[in-house]
Formats: sequence, C-alpha cells, structure tokens
Amino acid sequence: MFVDEVTIYVKGGNGGDGSVSFRREKYVPRGGPNGGDGGKGGNVILHVSEKIDTLLDITSKVKFIAEDGGKGQNSNKNGKDGKDLIINIPKGTLVKDLKTGRIIKDLKRIGESIRIVRGGKKGRGNTHFKSSTNQAPRFAEEGRRGQERWIKLELKLIADVGIIGLPNAGKSTFLARISSARPKIADYPFTTLQPQLGIVELEDYKRLVFADIPGLIEGAHSGLGLGNTFLRHIERTRVIIHLIDISATGPLEAYRMVRKELTLFSSKLSEKAEIIAINKADILDAKIGLKIAEDLSRRLSKPVYTISAVTGKNVKDIIKKAADLVDEENQEKHSSPPARQSLSGVDGSEEMEKLLSF
Repeated sequence: MFVDEVTIYVKGGNGGDGSVSFRREKYVPRGGPNGGDGGKGGNVILHVSEKIDTLLDITSKVKFIAEDGGKGQNSNKNGKDGKDLIINIPKGTLVKDLKTGRIIKDLKRIGESIRIVRGGKKGRGNTHFKSSTNQAPRFAEEGRRGQERWIKLELKLIADVGIIGLPNAGKSTFLARISSARPKIADYPFTTLQPQLGIVELEDYKRLVFADIPGLIEGAHSGLGLGNTFLRHIERTRVIIHLIDISATGPLEAYRMVRKELTLFSSKLSEKAEIIAINKADILDAKIGLKIAEDLSRRLSKPVYTISAVTGKNVKDIIKKAADLVDEENQEKHSSPPARQSLSGVDGSEEMEKLLSF
C-alpha cells in the first residue's frame, strides 16, 4: 500500500528530576547534600532511510514520544538520559508544522536527519544549591518537559522524468515497456491508483528514474478524481513526458486540459521541460497516426512524437530525448550559483533553533 501523507504527534522525553539527598555516614553527623542530577529527555529525530519508500509504516500509530530521563539518585548519581526516538522516513519527505503550515525541512537525501523536537532539560540535584547561607538545601530542580508538536509529513517522489496524461493514455504500459516495473494495466480509466516508479538503465552506466503519475482529469488541481494528491509528485521531476491517446477524440483539447491543471496547481510545473507523444500508434494506420501528430505539432508549435508503448515503436527515441533534457537540466543547475541555505546540518543553526522553539 502506498501512503504519501500522514499527520503525527511528536514529543520529546521529559527531563528527569534532580534528587534531594544527604550524606549519611558514620562519624559524619552533618553530611552535606549529595543529590544527583536527573537525565536528559530523549529527542525525536526524523531520519531518511533507503529501506522504505512510503509513509505506510508511520501510520501504525499517531503519537511518537521519546523516552523520559531518569531521576537523580543519592551519592551524586545522575539519572540515565532518555533514548532518542528515531522515526525512519522515505527520501523526498516534506516536513510541515501542522499548526502554522510552515515548512520545517525538505528531506531529500538518504541518511539526512533532523531533530524535530528536543527532549526536556535535566533537573539539578540539591548538591548544586548548597551555599554559605544554606548548607543543607532541601530542594532540587524538576526536569523540564520535552517539546511537543503536531507535524504533517508529505512524500514527494524523487524521479527524473514524470509520465503524465489523461486516464487510459497508456502511461502504465509505457512504464512497463521501458523498465522492470509492473504496474496494474487494464483498458479502463484510473487503473493506476498510486504513483509507480521504474528505473531505466542507459549507456555509460547512467540510469533514469521514471514516475507514472495517475491520470489527471479536469479539476484535478482542486482535488477532483485522484486530484492534487498526486500532482505534487510531479514537482520534483526534471522532465515531463506527456502521453496522449491517439484513439481519443480531440488530442489538442486533451493536451490543453492537462496543461491547464498543471498550471493551476503550480506555475512551476508548466515551466518544466516537456516531451509530447501520441501513444497507441499501433491501433491506427501509420499514415493516419503521423498526420495526427503533425497536425498537433503545427498547432502547438512543438515537436510531437508518435509511439506505441505496446510494440515499442519510437519509444527509444523519447527515452534518449528525456535523457538529453535531464542532462541539460543538471548542467544548468550546476552552473547556477548555489541558493543560500536557510537551514544547515541537523539542528545546529540559529534558524533551526528558532524553528524548534514554539
């Protein structure tokens, strides 16, 4: 089961209380204070793991609470620190504060981690409060409560190429043709109910990750059909392959409708490099298919390919084109000056400290 959105409560462990204790030894009738400190509360940490690719495991419970710190003891023995609670999440998870909607962190790399809430500070034992005017303090410090918050996790698949189009345009068949992915395929709309990933091996040990995005319908940007739940998975792709069913009436209208939904969801989606392909060329005469493609190309002022995901006709051509466009995007990205990082490391920056204070 594919789960790409979940809301959870996270809380750091409470700090352990300090101890009130005094030396009790023979021949030492007025022993001083020797109460130990409590232990620190455990943190809650989000960690990007290569072993999972969905948020399904996190849905097993709603509340994630780290271990409390232990209480201080006599003889200046400190309480045990609470264990950190590590929550494994997939690559491409966006972390948001549920109350404010603010993005806390976009976790894109395997091994990346963030301390999402901090455990409470330890309480100090009465040893710390001895003074010239109070040789036997009968009080200690309580441990602090751990931070807590509700957060929303949104998974955005990280793929090089997104495959889009209306329902039944042949996206799943195309993905099965070019990779070892085996999505459910049938001749009716909405066969694909969740995004599918496929890896295409290229020459020179290169490879591309393709994402089959479930079919879009008019109003998808506002949640109709499978809706904007899946539109966000296109945001991270560098290139879009737009498939159009050659057997459907009005290929131009079909193209414009999908483009409209992309633009209404996010203007950035409409700016992505795009490959347009008329699919299912095997079901029509070659000359008719070519004429449809040429007419669409003329009206859009863009190149339009004619392919068959079933037979493999011209599929290699658009794979090569997609690879070239991804290379161009990568080169452009590397040649641009790096954007200023607002957050650095796991939690060391002042800005991260501000994000974690609430």
